[in-house]
Amino acid sequence: MTIRIAVDVMGGDNGPGVIIEGAVAGARSLGAKVLLVGVESEIQSGLKGTDSSGVEVEVVPATDVITMHDHPAQAVRRKPQSSINVALRLIAEGRADAMVSPGNSGAVMAGALMVLSRIKGIERPAIASYIPTVRGKTLLLDLGAVVDPKPSHLVQFAEMGQVYAQRILNLPQPTIGLLSNGEEPTKGNALVQQVYPLLQARDDLNFAGNVEGKDVAMGTVDIVVTDGFTGNVALKTAEGVANFLVEILREEIMKTLPRKLAGLILRPAFRDMRRRLDYAEIGGAPLLGVNGSVIICHGRSSARAIETALTAASRSFEHDLAGEIGRRNANRPQAAEA
Repeated sequence: MTIRIAVDVMGGDNGPGVIIEGAVAGARSLGAKVLLVGVESEIQSGLKGTDSSGVEVEVVPATDVITMHDHPAQAVRRKPQSSINVALRLIAEGRADAMVSPGNSGAVMAGALMVLSRIKGIERPAIASYIPTVRGKTLLLDLGAVVDPKPSHLVQFAEMGQVYAQRILNLPQPTIGLLSNGEEPTKGNALVQQVYPLLQARDDLNFAGNVEGKDVAMGTVDIVVTDGFTGNVALKTAEGVANFLVEILREEIMKTLPRKLAGLILRPAFRDMRRRLDYAEIGGAPLLGVNGSVIICHGRSSARAIETALTAASRSFEHDLAGEIGRRNANRPQAAEA
């Protein structure tokens, strides 16, 4: 079966052309059909500069655009024909299997809740993504969907993160850490101290206790759970540090001739390091907890980032993340009370 991926081409900082280029490249590598959603004239213009031969492309017109400056929930309601809403409706109508957007992440979340609805038993959705670590990858959630959650929300984030790690990262018993300012159970703010015993009491979650910021990059645990505000800051700090290290390394290598010569020899290693640290190789973050496969990307996504985001969308759909989260919640006694 050919997977069908809807792509919101209007929301990125770099213009529709870059998104279209990445979407077509991703569809070609996956053997997928791509539905380009946005202002038709701009999509057609972008397609003229992109080799789409051999790729099944459908243009789906959307007459409105939600900008980064719009209030997410208000814009979703006031702009029903926006590219975000139209792309989400393609999933609801069965015309698409997954959706990718580099647009206003708050609007994508609000639209997904309105159009696709929450999975039964899930109180709040979570944005999840992994970051490169010394030991491989660490899944971090929430990255901004819920900035002021209740303790029960973080427990559900851990549950959904476990499904993601098992299905996508192939980790049978992923370890779960709670982000705090110390490893001791008594550390952390009021939220962390309330969540700790709830996670500790769950026999079905491999809870490893509190983890500090330094533990995230070291890969001490497979999954790190936190509120959306802290998670978003942590992720963007990690991305900034990665860019900082690459730039400093380049500056230092270029200072002397011997260093330049050594740099030529070590170029393959530096290239591999940069690839491991590049957000574009991750592409996008799944919105967990809604009835559908929705991938949220950086607003500044490059064509490569969009291409890899389509891979994330395909894997999310093929591994039935939403369905598995729903099934596990239906089998938990507390899901009926949520």
